[in-house]
Amino acid sequence: MAQPTDFHVHLYFDPDEVDLARTVAGEVAQRFGAAVGHFHLRPVGPHPRGSVQLTVAPDRFGEVACWLPFHRRGLTVFAHPSTGDDRSDHVEHVIWFGPSEPLATEMFN
Repeated sequence: MAQPTDFHVHLYFDPDEVDLARTVAGEVAQRFGAAVGHFHLRPVGPHPRGSVQLTVAPDRFGEVACWLPFHRRGLTVFAHPSTGDDRSDHVEHVIWFGPSEPLATEMFN
């Protein structure tokens, strides 16, 4: 299996939770040096609702994974490695913090 170039941490939010998602994303960026992507207010790609992608270096992901369960402020978080195999990254090599949600993975077939 290929080693990940980075990890993607997706914070899922509803429209009334955008400010909360911005706060959590900002904390992850400040504490762990994660790059914060665009805040999508609607489903994008395989993601079932609004989300923002945080890009985390492989050597920092363990720290992020230990921090998130206690600081996600009720947001659902979907995380996966970026190995170049999008289907496996989004279907097989996943971590959920909070309840899991169905992804639109047919785009990877």
